[in-house]
Amino acid sequence: MLAIARARLERITTLRPAWAYGCVFFGLLYVVTATHLDERLFYTLKTTWHESSWERHSLWLPEYRVKIDALPVATVEDNLSGLTFDERRDHLWGVVNNPEELLALDKDGGFLARYPLRGFQDVEGVTYLGDDLLVVTEERKQALVIVQVPRIAGPLQRADARSITLALNDEDNTGFEGVGYDRAGDRLFVVKEHSPRKLYEIQGIKRSLAGDMDIKIIDREAWIEKLDMASDLSSVHFDERTGHLVLLSDEAKMMLELDAEGELVSFRSLWSGFAGLERSVPQAEGMTFDAQGNLYLVSEPNLFYAFEHE
Repeated sequence: MLAIARARLERITTLRPAWAYGCVFFGLLYVVTATHLDERLFYTLKTTWHESSWERHSLWLPEYRVKIDALPVATVEDNLSGLTFDERRDHLWGVVNNPEELLALDKDGGFLARYPLRGFQDVEGVTYLGDDLLVVTEERKQALVIVQVPRIAGPLQRADARSITLALNDEDNTGFEGVGYDRAGDRLFVVKEHSPRKLYEIQGIKRSLAGDMDIKIIDREAWIEKLDMASDLSSVHFDERTGHLVLLSDEAKMMLELDAEGELVSFRSLWSGFAGLERSVPQAEGMTFDAQGNLYLVSEPNLFYAFEHE
């Protein structure tokens, strides 16, 4: 009996390394699958292969490096969300969700002004239309609210603004998260965060404000269905110089550049160590570019980032 027990013990001891290696293998497999490292590697190789031809005609996100890293925005404690650039005033507009506010920031993340948003609910995104107009998104209502750029201090009233409620999905906390605008084409791009992820193109928004009511809504599902590594969508920006679209994913901690046909051109990881970041961006909520191609990004709770192209 003792000999049999000793033989079985030796067999277990022999198998232990195999079990250990198996556990390590499946652990690594889970990490690779959960973080889509296989897809990231594929697209890294793909974009590197086409770098010489694509870089000249794109934003080329891999070349962006952080210049201002995780700067807390003065007077903001939490819920910093969307961001857009106003070239007429050469500063940024941001929004805060709870309490709902519109913020003016300089391009170094410095606080300039605050405008309470009275009567607004669940504000998440903002984009500049030009002609002193801003679009603010209300997530749960799936509403696009058009407001005049404020000229004097004080609150902005929801009752004084024009709005379009699309109600394309159930009214919950996974509605319209980010918004971007193509001025030349009069196209508004709106992203729904998840459950499911959505990218909508809304044509004719500004013409309709002028009285020519002709709005067309296109579901750009085909543009995002292959982007499994971006498990959510928190912001969108249309780049006037290249005609490309940039998507932001909070959960995947990355930005993705799509061309005019919805094909992936480049991407930029927002994990620690990438782009010169000291720490990973905790919860990226909004991003925009200025006329020179500089990138600005905000993250909850109240962090500001600026990147420049090398």
